Amino acid sequence: MMNARPTLQFWFDFGSNYSYLALMRIEELAVRHQVDISLKPFLLGPIFASLGWETSPFVLQQQKGRYTWRDMERQCAKFGLPWNKPTVFPRRALLPLRLAIVAAGEPWLTQFCRAIMHANFVQDRDIDNVAIVAEVLAALSVAPDDWIARAQSDTAKAALRVQSDGAALRGIFGAPTFFINNEMFWGNDRLDDAIAWAQTGKQP
Repeated sequence: MMNARPTLQFWFDFGSNYSYLALMRIEELAVRHQVDISLKPFLLGPIFASLGWETSPFVLQQQKGRYTWRDMERQCAKFGLPWNKPTVFPRRALLPLRLAIVAAGEPWLTQFCRAIMHANFVQDRDIDNVAIVAEVLAALSVAPDDWIARAQSDTAKAALRVQSDGAALRGIFGAPTFFINNEMFWGNDRLDDAIAWAQTGKQP
């Protein structure tokens, strides 16, 4: 009997700049190292609120913010990713988050998530806008009206709340966060370590 492939949980928010870096890299890494990815979209805002923060620490702490935006320029150059600092940060993303949850298991989900991230952190667009989400879905040859209706349903709203509560219960305090079983890795700079742990149970 063949051993089951390891699964890496990837917890992210579309408003998270470091989640952008991870999402744009994770699929290629997973394929190369034969690791399955379980996408776990969640709301980071309630996590921040539980810590007493009204918004991202990159906004609350001026020095950290300056560092972060310069770091994003360096990291995007390192990985060959386009980058354009958004004029609104962190950007509201309730609709695409709910859609990503109800579309769990769909073959186009990762492409959808990448396109939403691109719209936010490259095109500087309002990713919570129905027209923009519909445009992304149509570009993937996915029926926009049907999926947007599902994302706007009470079921989708409840599912996002449950998933976000689940993030807090797992001890998540930022995004992106990765889990291999109960082993947690936080931050884009730990993605490679998380992939290695999935394969061997230890970091390189």
